[in-house]
Amino acid sequence: MAYQKLWNVISLYLSATATIFHYLKSSSSSLLKINWASIFFRIPDTLVALYYRLCGLSPCTVDIDDQTTIHFWTANHRRFDKPSLVMVHGYGGNSLWQFVLQVGPLSRNFNLYLPDLMFFGKSYTNRSDRSESFQARCVVEGLKKLGVDRFSVYGISYGGFVVYRMAEMCPETVEKVVIVSSGVVWNDLQKAELLRENSNALEILVAQTPRNLRLLVSRSIYKYDVFKWVPDYVLQKLIDANNENTKEKLELLEHLVAKKADPSLPILSQETLIIWGDQDNVFPLYMAYQLQRHLGPKSKVHIIKDTGHAANFDSPDIINVLIKSFVLGV
Repeated sequence: MAYQKLWNVISLYLSATATIFHYLKSSSSSLLKINWASIFFRIPDTLVALYYRLCGLSPCTVDIDDQTTIHFWTANHRRFDKPSLVMVHGYGGNSLWQFVLQVGPLSRNFNLYLPDLMFFGKSYTNRSDRSESFQARCVVEGLKKLGVDRFSVYGISYGGFVVYRMAEMCPETVEKVVIVSSGVVWNDLQKAELLRENSNALEILVAQTPRNLRLLVSRSIYKYDVFKWVPDYVLQKLIDANNENTKEKLELLEHLVAKKADPSLPILSQETLIIWGDQDNVFPLYMAYQLQRHLGPKSKVHIIKDTGHAANFDSPDIINVLIKSFVLGV
């Protein structure tokens, strides 16, 4: 299977990196002064960025105001015979990696816009607001400055909370909504129960140890064990090389967990497709139907078998087909 081969390549790369690190540790002191971890772990980023460019996307940075900057991957040449699709990543990474298995197929049918949310990738703000509504306003304002006036949205996990708010605040701008694996309508009792079952959830989501990183991946991806052959000291180097804005990311989570559920959460006016994996270990399957009941007849649910929380990695082909069929109406 093509995606299994991809995971094998990733695992092989990390294992090879482990071998090289071991060699360097036994080499001369002058070699050890070089930050090899930063070099090795930036190579995959460079390759994925090159792939995005081959798919017709380019990186750009937009200043929202004098305190906030948002980074996008955007369509090079907007084709007006294609609809625009905004893809909003979840908490476990930025736009570069979370959609690597989807950008190629979807770029054939859509003008794609992939923002990095605040404190992920190259997006940053000095403002203190940590709400998903603030994230949504930043994305919407960035799109306005890029001249994108009508679009559909697709958000996964934390990104689902953000696109929900985008659709709420811009009913005339957002055409259709796709929400994947996102407990947008969880109530306070459900939230408390999930936190009891996962008492160290924040530590795992902001993984600072190899053990927590392995737990994060195993709870998210059902079909593959990405780090099976990767030693802990390489995972620690990987964590250290990507250890940016940790405090702010933790504040985002704390806000999401601490805030009271909104009993008057608006019902979206847009048609909405809800996609869930039947093996989701983060937001239980019943939340998909709970969201559908809240949204009413303009929403529908599709459950993907043998798929975990990170459905974008477990079953990207199925999600791509569902998005194209729903947004294009074919």
